[in-house]
Amino acid sequence: MNADAPAPAPTSPRLSVLDLVPVRTGQSSPQALAASLALVRRADELGFERYWFAEHHNMPAVAASTPPVMIAAAAAVTERIRVGSGGVMLPNHAPLVVAEQFAALEALAPGRVDLGLGRAPGSDPVVTALLRQSGPTSDVERFPQHVRDILSLMSPDGAALRLGDGNLYDVHATPAADGTPTVWLLGSSDYSARLAAELGLPYVFANHFSGAGVDQVLALYRDGYRPSPAHPEPQTFLTANVVVAPTAVEAHERALPQLRSMARLRTGKPMGRAETVEQAAAEPLDPMAEQIVADMRARWVVGEPHQAAAQLRELAARHGVDEVMVVPVAGSYESEPLDATPGRVRTLELLAEALAA
Repeated sequence: MNADAPAPAPTSPRLSVLDLVPVRTGQSSPQALAASLALVRRADELGFERYWFAEHHNMPAVAASTPPVMIAAAAAVTERIRVGSGGVMLPNHAPLVVAEQFAALEALAPGRVDLGLGRAPGSDPVVTALLRQSGPTSDVERFPQHVRDILSLMSPDGAALRLGDGNLYDVHATPAADGTPTVWLLGSSDYSARLAAELGLPYVFANHFSGAGVDQVLALYRDGYRPSPAHPEPQTFLTANVVVAPTAVEAHERALPQLRSMARLRTGKPMGRAETVEQAAAEPLDPMAEQIVADMRARWVVGEPHQAAAQLRELAARHGVDEVMVVPVAGSYESEPLDATPGRVRTLELLAEALAA
């Protein structure tokens, strides 16, 4: 970004991005990764608050499997935006490894790193079993203790283990950063909300995945919140699937590939790389999938800029949040380059412009 350029106009609500690094038909993973790095650069220029990478495994249409790697790459090509995980699926990893990875990221990008932690596996049962067999993982039932362990390991004081002889052994995440990443808990039910409230941590509701019970979950978090030194007040925001285009017709065309992909996932159909807009329009859906698509479309933010901005403002106001993390799910036309995602870029540009107006 040009240091002499005027600061981006503020938006209300503030905007962030969750990126699953989509892979479309005919596109390679390197091309998908290049497109996502171009998108995070543009989000940085537009004044977005934060940019998080998801963790999913063995999904042909998703290249986001290693958030720390993508965070390091994103930090290297941006200047001010916060970068983080949305999230690290903690049962897949040893707490010490997570703490060390994010301490290193904080040392590389001081004051810009978020560690979002989730309790889900981020994959199917077969791959989950493979992860358990082939690398350091953690017991999902010990999730609360492992969150506490990560907080301790990344703190300046570190953690202390009591050895068999009764002596204490100090353990620190290394390299030790001057600061500490901000830890967020992620969830779509009351489990993580209650734990975040108990620990005095920020919380994100995965509204893009499941909007069921959002008001009850946020109320549990806010009402049960115990202030912590780093976070004296509860802090939360929502995610939302978003497609914005110059016209509503184009926005709905670009939304169809991801809608169809989600319908296949929820009906147990084989998953492949994301369809192009033309492929999605050419093949009819069965009645069950058609109903799923219609239900999801009603919850997503899909439309022209001013319509989408109004929907996001209403969403934020309804749930009492001042930030929305958008998942830009705009598909690509066949004529568009494989190493870029123009629909996702335009979603961010048009939305930021409309919200700043």
